[in-house]
Amino acid sequence: MDRVFTAVAGRVAGAAGQPLAFITALGLIVIWGVSGPLFHYSDTWQLVINTATTIVTFLMVFLIQNSQNRDGAAMRAKLDELIRAIEDARGQFVGIEHLPDKEIQQIRDDLETECIEEENGKPRADDSVGRLLRRY
Repeated sequence: MDRVFTAVAGRVAGAAGQPLAFITALGLIVIWGVSGPLFHYSDTWQLVINTATTIVTFLMVFLIQNSQNRDGAAMRAKLDELIRAIEDARGQFVGIEHLPDKEIQQIRDDLETECIEEENGKPRADDSVGRLLRRY
């Protein structure tokens, strides 16, 4: 069942991100809007679009979340493999995504401080990004 759901979720998420899916959804909304006078803008006419959009949104949340979870897990596995394969890399970073948010933030703060100390006063990356943004 897991393989079937993964395959379906991947295909639906991929299809939903295509321009044709947007155009189809937009077309359905236009048809619904144009049909308003035909149905005298009745409560049932409004209920149709509300129900349809609620159902689609509800189901898409689960499918998109599944796709994001798989993509994130795959990315972490790839990064863990790079950490493992590089001789000078710090192995203690493998699996840090399981730590509490506060500990991860502390690790990030420590790394930033370490980078500043190693650069001996050289501008940090976010300083460079700031300079680039000011150019445009």
